Order: sequence, then structure tokens, then C-alpha cells
Amino acid sequence: MLALFHALKDSNQVFPVFIFDIQILSKLKNKKDRRIEFILRSLAEIKKTLNENGSDLIVEMGDPELLIPKLITEYKCNSLYINRDYEKYAQDRDQTISKILLNKKVTTFAFKDQVLFESDEVLTQSNNPYTVFTPYKNNHLKRLNEQGIELYNCENHKDNFAKFTSKALPTLGELGFEKTNLEDLGLPTGTSGGKSLLEKFYKNIKNYSTNRNFPSIRGVSYLSVHNRFGTLSIRHLAKLAIEADNDGASTWLSELIWRDFYFQIIANFPQVSEKKSFKSQFENLKFENDEKKFEAWKNGLTGFPIIDAAMKQINQTGYMHNRLRMIVSSFLVKDLLIDWRWGEKYFEDNLIDFDFSANNGGWQWAASTGCDSQPYFRIFNPVLQSEKFDKDGSFIKKYIPQLAPLSVKRDSSTMGIF
Repeated sequence: MLALFHALKDSNQVFPVFIFDIQILSKLKNKKDRRIEFILRSLAEIKKTLNENGSDLIVEMGDPELLIPKLITEYKCNSLYINRDYEKYAQDRDQTISKILLNKKVTTFAFKDQVLFESDEVLTQSNNPYTVFTPYKNNHLKRLNEQGIELYNCENHKDNFAKFTSKALPTLGELGFEKTNLEDLGLPTGTSGGKSLLEKFYKNIKNYSTNRNFPSIRGVSYLSVHNRFGTLSIRHLAKLAIEADNDGASTWLSELIWRDFYFQIIANFPQVSEKKSFKSQFENLKFENDEKKFEAWKNGLTGFPIIDAAMKQINQTGYMHNRLRMIVSSFLVKDLLIDWRWGEKYFEDNLIDFDFSANNGGWQWAASTGCDSQPYFRIFNPVLQSEKFDKDGSFIKKYIPQLAPLSVKRDSSTMGIF
């Protein structure tokens, strides 16, 4: 959004472009990847809005290092506006494109957009990056209060969109993918979908600090996929949380700050992007890595109902409740003794809201190999977690209907069967 705002403010002919990066698409082995359909539906909404303003959206699939210079030449543009990315591949790609364009006397302008503060904006007193969340959060909040949050309204400059017509959006088939169950899941896409979810969540935000822990109720925002793909502004969400000024909103804001925290971790500590442990002393931990147990975990067949229901949720919907993410990751690493990277990769392949920084941070937190992670001796007990956060078994029975007729009373003889 920020790059678009400045492009519209600074120019009188703005050509919006989205490229399906073939390098990224080629790594997606599941051809029913819900993320591609979510993006395509969101792009359709953008294209429709631009069409109503006499403009259009250019959507291509291929190598951005080739396509961007080609489009710059084709549409006779003298500058490129982008929002900064923080993952290594994207940073290297964007730097390469910027150098290619510079040789053509085309300037690239990059902006902070998907975070509140970047890697070097919230530092310790000795100007080092934080590795512990609480002091980072305190400094982050202090800066938010001092600087405030500025919102950017592109509507004020919408007449500066170029008047042109582009080709139709590619189909899922043309992108090499197939239709998913996204529509059946009822997940709203695009900015309008994000706004509808936000409106429902905001009405009950005061109860968030309590309700967020119970997967069977609508206690969370379900906005993670919209944060991931930028269909809502992170600045807008943070501003709403501050304005609400209650315990639930404060808890939600803290989670948005966790998101910034993990982004600055991958920016300042490149080893995590290489799938290495944040704490180097834990890099060579020995795991049993029993593939049979891993398959049981993936398919929800461990015999622990809360684990199995959570895994069936991700497999059926591409989403998993955050409380459950902590439980299943702890179980995989500390009960099944399987390398955390195996679980991290499975989430990467299956979560619709997958974001490398948060996913890596979450898995290393659970495995006790990451920054500010839980102590190595802390292990989530799946039975106690069920009793505490799914007391009547509502969530479990939704995803394991075979258990619906059973009492919620614990029967240890049925637990942990492989």
C-alpha cells in the first residue's frame, strides 16, 4: 500500500503490476494450494476496482528479473515503486532488478509496508537487535506512542492511475494449479473480505485475551492470511488496537508486535533463513526422526485426539488455531523426538497464512532452539491441554466425528496409539 501511495502521489501515470514469480510457484508441490487461489481471487477484486476507475491491473507469470524490465520498457515508465520484503530470496531478487533498471536509468523506490518497524528501527541501548521479546515489545510500544501511526489514503490520488486495458487474469490452470476447497471454507478474500473479518472480530475484541485460547469458539481474528498477503494494512490494525484501549486489544497488539519481532530476527540473524537453529549450541541435536511416527502426526493418526484434530484441521482447511500450533509442534519435537525442521516444512507446505519469519520463529520457540524460546524442559501435555482449552471436546469432535458419541472423560488407555 505504501509504495502504491507514493507512486500515485509522485506520478501521473501509474501502472499496477503483480507477477506470479515462477521461482516461488515451482516450489509448491501441492497443485491444490489454497494460497494461489486466495491471491487470484484477491487480484480479481483489485482488477475490478481499477476497471471501475478506467485503469487496469497487469498480471504476469514468469521470472520477475526478466518481466519487470520488459514491462518498464513496454509502458515507458521511468521508475519502479515496491514494498520491501525481508526474506532472503526476495531481497536478492529485488536488488538484482534494481541494478538492472539502474543501468536503464530507471530508479527503484522501496518502502516499508508489511511491518510497523523494520530491522534497524527498534534496537537496544547499545544499538544491537533484540533477541528477547519483552524488552523489544516495550521499546516498540514506546516508539509507537511517540511517533503515532500514519495511514495512507490512495483514494486521494486515484486519478493518477494510468488509463489502459490489460489482458484477463490467468486461470488457476494456466498458473499450473487446480481449484481448491477455498470457496467451501467460506474464507473471504481480498480487502473486502479482510474488512468483513475485521469488523466481526473488532466487536468482541475486549474478550480476545481469554477467547483466543479456545479453538472451538470464534475467539480469534482469522486475519493472518490477510496480514500475510497484504490485503489489510498492518498500520490500520495496530491503530485500531491502540484506539480500542482494553485488555483484549492490548493482547492483540502484542501479537502484531511479535510479528515485527520475528521479521527483525530473520533480517538481523541470517542463519535462521538457512534453516539453522537460532541458538548455535542446538544446531546438532540428535533426533530419532521416526518416519512412521511423522506420518502419523501429519495425518492425524497419533491417537492423541487434540493432536489429531489439529492436524486434520490444517489438512482440511489450510489453517490451524495458534494454541494448537504450539501444542502440535511441542508434541512433534519433544514427544516424538522429530526434528523441528520437518514440522516447519510441513506447515510451510500446508498453511494458507504461511509466513517464513513467524513459522520459523514459532517452531524454534517450541523446540527451544530459538530466540526467547520456551525452556527445553517445558513440554505441552496434550491431554491437559485438551482438558483446559477444549473441555467439552467440541473442537476434537468437529474434526474427529467418530469420537462424537464418546464421553469427554479421560481414558488413558486410549491415548497415544501408533
